[in-house]
Amino acid sequence: MPEIGTTALVILLPAAESALAAARRIDPGLVRPGLPAHVTALYPFLPDASLSDEVLSAVRSLAAATSPVSVELTEVLVAPGFLALPAPSLQPVTDAVCARWPDVPPYGGRFGTRPPAHVTVAMGGDDETLSRVATEVRPLLPVTGRAEALQLVALTERGWEPRLEAPFGGQAVRAADTRS
Repeated sequence: MPEIGTTALVILLPAAESALAAARRIDPGLVRPGLPAHVTALYPFLPDASLSDEVLSAVRSLAAATSPVSVELTEVLVAPGFLALPAPSLQPVTDAVCARWPDVPPYGGRFGTRPPAHVTVAMGGDDETLSRVATEVRPLLPVTGRAEALQLVALTERGWEPRLEAPFGGQAVRAADTRS
């Protein structure tokens, strides 16, 4: 379980929300509370307390240099304790984020330096439960959508909260700076 103050850079994919809803119907505990459907670009990111104006500016700049991405989720990946929808069209974005912060290994290095971009649908659960989730999710595919921004989120006592939304392509930036 992540600690309070942990942050992540994510790419929201509202179109994939139906897959998370299917997992929640089977077992709400399989879906991380407080985070909508997303692809993780970098987790854990920098501690919430160290999110300086310079860091936020770097996130904005990276997003501004990235074009919006059409996403098509076409398959279900099931591994022990894990069910995901691969998102290969977002791999260049996650690679760029990781290259910008090379001293921050994705997932603490557990999955190498270049983990595949994906939407996590369910974490935990036994093989039978994940098989049931997969059966519910497959008819929903393909899921198509558009990735339009990086979002910086932080885990607080209230759950995951947005800190910054940085649109791709340099569109207007909406900040949600609620640091205490």
